[in-house]
Amino acid sequence: MMNEDLQAIEEARDLVKRAKSAQKKLSQFTQEQVDKIVEAMAKAGERSAGELARLAVNETGIGVYEHKVQKNVFSTRDVYEYIREIKTCGILNIDVDKMMVEISAPVGVIAGIVPVTNPTSTTLYKALISVKSRNVVIFSAHPKAIKCTMRAVEIMSDAAVSSGAPVDTLTCLSIPRIEGTQELMRSEGIDLILATGGIAMVRAAYSSGKPAIGVGPGNVPVFIERTADVEKAVECIISSKTFDNGIICSSEQSIVVDRPLEDSVVKELEKRKAYFMTEDEIDRVSRTMIQSDGGMNPELVGKSAEFIARASGFNVPDDTTLLVARLAGVGRDYPLSCEKIAPVVAFYVEDGWVKGCERCIEILEYGGLGHTLVIHSKDADVIMEFGIKKPVFRVIVNGPGSQGAIGMGTGLPPAMTLGCGTWGGSATSDNITPEHLLQVKRLAFNQLEGWFPFAEGYRYKEAVRVKSGVDNIKLPNKSKEDVGRGGYDREEIENIVRRVLRERGLI
Repeated sequence: MMNEDLQAIEEARDLVKRAKSAQKKLSQFTQEQVDKIVEAMAKAGERSAGELARLAVNETGIGVYEHKVQKNVFSTRDVYEYIREIKTCGILNIDVDKMMVEISAPVGVIAGIVPVTNPTSTTLYKALISVKSRNVVIFSAHPKAIKCTMRAVEIMSDAAVSSGAPVDTLTCLSIPRIEGTQELMRSEGIDLILATGGIAMVRAAYSSGKPAIGVGPGNVPVFIERTADVEKAVECIISSKTFDNGIICSSEQSIVVDRPLEDSVVKELEKRKAYFMTEDEIDRVSRTMIQSDGGMNPELVGKSAEFIARASGFNVPDDTTLLVARLAGVGRDYPLSCEKIAPVVAFYVEDGWVKGCERCIEILEYGGLGHTLVIHSKDADVIMEFGIKKPVFRVIVNGPGSQGAIGMGTGLPPAMTLGCGTWGGSATSDNITPEHLLQVKRLAFNQLEGWFPFAEGYRYKEAVRVKSGVDNIKLPNKSKEDVGRGGYDREEIENIVRRVLRERGLI
């Protein structure tokens, strides 16, 4: 009997072959067909938010059921509302002045790597943004989240196929072996890797030889500046760091307090059941939580503050929200200054925003470059200084980091995959949307000749807009006399325009 390693490799090869066939069909779908499929997927995913949350908690032992429900709803309903009107098929733009037509093309077959921390919400989200841009996805789940991930894929696949999508538009490796994932990422049939997970997995994606969008961990500092509303700031930090037990990578990892606010921040934290650990307790948690290589003990990921304290050999009240560690520095000598995917935070006090700024940069340089920073302040100048000087691509102002960075309650695109730019070793600094998963073909006409089939596009603007859904057709600045200076008369141009529109299925 074939061993599991070989079975995983064979399964990956088979799924890639089937996915290529499905993608060839999906690439020919119209915007109307795609939007119908995506709407059905979003509704099916939202209906299953509770089921998938329960499966994820039971299988992984990570996080909070109610919060996972919220994330599943966010990854379907909120993501769908954002992407619903995005045009991803056919003609994207007709620019008469530049004599250019932009046409959408899908990326192709995507390998979707899913983390153990947010397995179902990430799967729902990646399925939606991929199909919206006419791509098919083969998911690879974390071994500890295989059942809930496969169920999420099944729900989205059933909804897609029942609405007209090709079979095998959404599939998932069923044998959770690293050999299968490696085969998937190296396969010639894979066009793009969309990886969310730990450092090792993201590095593997980028070293596979394939185009990849990989996003990994963050080490997010929050600065409470002296003009801040302390009660609101602490409320945001608690709600963010306890959201699904702190497993979203944009959750606050270190609290940096402007010295005049130290007493009031400590008082407010304690009022909200945060527990300030003793030196001995900090040492215990450090040794229990942080491994020799600097990574976090996987057995403590997404566990409660009370669970982590007990595992470290001391007790705290059952209703403890956060474990807080006062630290004097950042780096390997201060293990809890790194990213902690749990309700544990470091605590620093600095005198003035300049010192606070320096401390935040130091924290970011210890595993958080490019990701996210949070600032609580009412001083616009200080806020702008943080925005300009911090080596991150998301600065959340007066809000919770976990929710704000993913676009919940902010104007950022709703996403469960957050790029960290080159500073963080990522291909993009954006929240990933369908527009990152499509390519643009351009018809660029000779401007010296001056002939453009859509030169009289203003006569057909309404027809093109209605038929193609393109709202940003730019009108020519040329005079009617200049329109035909390529040697074609008005009737010939009209015939050409009609032929082009007909060939594109626009009339």
